[in-house]
Amino acid sequence: MIEERKKALNLLKTSKGQIEGIIKMIENERYCVDISKQILSVQALLKKANLNILDSHIRSCVKDAILEGEGDEKINEIMNVLNKYIK
Repeated sequence: MIEERKKALNLLKTSKGQIEGIIKMIENERYCVDISKQILSVQALLKKANLNILDSHIRSCVKDAILEGEGDEKINEIMNVLNKYIK
């Protein structure tokens, strides 16, 4: 497995644990601001995981497509993802 994918997987597993913790916080009627902070923390982990996946994709699939003269489609895919990411 590519290193960036391993990093993303670990981040996603951490996010999963945090989400389970957030669910328990809500069920236990914990303080709203504390819950919100935990949600923001998970969002940051998910963004980082996504960047790791995109990094891996660019360094492998996109790079190979460009070398084969077929990079436009891959570049358009990345730009569409980045467009959604920025919003």
